[in-house]
Amino acid sequence: MTFKASILTLYPDMFPGPLGHSLSGRGLEKGLWSLEALQIRDHALDKHRSVDDTPAGGGAGMVLRADVLARAIDAAAREDDPRPRILMSPRGKPLTQARAHELAEGPGAIIVCGRFEGVDQRVIDARNLEEISIGDYILSGGEIGAITLLDAIVRLIPGVMGNMQSADTESFETGLLEHPQYTRPQEFEGRTIPEVLTSGNHKKIAEWQREQAEKLTQERRPDLWDAYCSLVDGNHK
Repeated sequence: MTFKASILTLYPDMFPGPLGHSLSGRGLEKGLWSLEALQIRDHALDKHRSVDDTPAGGGAGMVLRADVLARAIDAAAREDDPRPRILMSPRGKPLTQARAHELAEGPGAIIVCGRFEGVDQRVIDARNLEEISIGDYILSGGEIGAITLLDAIVRLIPGVMGNMQSADTESFETGLLEHPQYTRPQEFEGRTIPEVLTSGNHKKIAEWQREQAEKLTQERRPDLWDAYCSLVDGNHK
């Protein structure tokens, strides 16, 4: 089964963009996953190919029409298509590493890229769109969010990342931020690699890495630290 991503957007030329390079790009070339960018405007209902209209109740900006977007979604996937339907939205649930893993294990995703002031709520409800956010800030549209989401997913698909073990200690995989990394030269502008990392003592190295990860998480992400401590405490009960 190949992971298939269908992107509904007003700017299909933005894809694959960064996804055509590095790990994800090589995965595309190998056929480990596939990507299609579909033009929402192709499903407009008038000669002007209109996709938006003024918000009901007044207000600034424009809103993507429910009927046009529904036609685009229906054309991208049959009713029995098992792929989740996702809307990139600042009001969605925050993207997590756990959700990226879940999606990477599935058949793919249909990802809607919003524009303007948003999407008519009726199509969100009628087509069961899962709203996902990549952060507490506003972008011009959902395309960059979709690229971010797919990058997080695709690298987890078997065969895309050369050595999956390298992902095991990455930030969020263990509930902690990743420990500091070092490489040659041994000395850089008077700063040296911590001695324990060149000791050859794998037990001490692992202990140091864990201590550093815990310290960084506690300092920089107290929310993650609290969740990690709760998980550890729960496992010890």
